[in-house]
Amino acid sequence: MRIAGVTIPEEKRLEIGLTAIYGVGRPRAKQTLESLGIDWGKRPKDLSAGEESKIRETVEKFMLEGELRRSISANIRRLKDIKAHRGNRHTKHLPARGQRTKTNSRTVRGNVRKTMTSGRRKLEKT
Repeated sequence: MRIAGVTIPEEKRLEIGLTAIYGVGRPRAKQTLESLGIDWGKRPKDLSAGEESKIRETVEKFMLEGELRRSISANIRRLKDIKAHRGNRHTKHLPARGQRTKTNSRTVRGNVRKTMTSGRRKLEKT
């Protein structure tokens, strides 16, 4: 089963399998399946052709994959262009939503550890 150019894993439950699509998380997957009256514990290989097409039509109404990625990057570019505080934080690769930076900003900064002991090997004595 393919939706928005993404192959849904056949062996996973629908609720989990739909999250392979960028822009569909667990809540949206559950909500979509419940609105269509399809059991979210079902596997994609067990679906009928009608159910597959219903899911495809409903999910493709949302902004997904490339379109969503372009939209997000356009929003970030706009913030950078207007020199907003959040845009500056994105430019400097720092957290943009008020988190502390003395510690705990490893993800945005690229997991850089600048302490004396990390990453150093012990010298062998000859």
